[in-house]
Amino acid sequence: MSDQAALEQLLRERSVRFGDFLLASGQRSSYYIDCRLTTMSAQGMVLIGRLGLQAIRIAGWAPDAIGGLTMGADPVAYAVAAASATTPPVIDAFSVRKEAKTHGTGRVIEGNFREGARVVVVEDVITSGGSAEKAISAVREAGGIVLGVLAVVDRLQGGRPHLEGLGHTVVSLTTTASLGIKG
Repeated sequence: MSDQAALEQLLRERSVRFGDFLLASGQRSSYYIDCRLTTMSAQGMVLIGRLGLQAIRIAGWAPDAIGGLTMGADPVAYAVAAASATTPPVIDAFSVRKEAKTHGTGRVIEGNFREGARVVVVEDVITSGGSAEKAISAVREAGGIVLGVLAVVDRLQGGRPHLEGLGHTVVSLTTTASLGIKG
């Protein structure tokens, strides 16, 4: 089985639920994709690391770092960073807090990020693109350069065109259509 097929099977088995859900975007949905059940699994990390790194390289991006809004983006960024260690060039990871710390350095971005860094912003599931947009804003405010957005799953509900309309290339590892979800 290919890595792509294995990831999609894992997502269907672990992450897709049907019912009545309120999404972070504020929309209601008849299904929910809790990507963390896949992205935080050992098998999911390996698959996402390989597929994410491959997608970044196919897109022609050469980032210094990868990250996004905590917590959904964290395991994806860490998996890609770990995969890059054995297939250089190495890409380090960072996390974007939802709000600045009120103690210590007071940073919004934690980890391996520096001013001038070229980065890929991650979103586990793209619906409206709002989480990626918040992360992009934080990266830009801190002096980073956004090369593009990498998503694990695109719900095909307007997030990609929204982000592309803001000038960002979006690459997703899979879509709800590829997962066989109609909604």
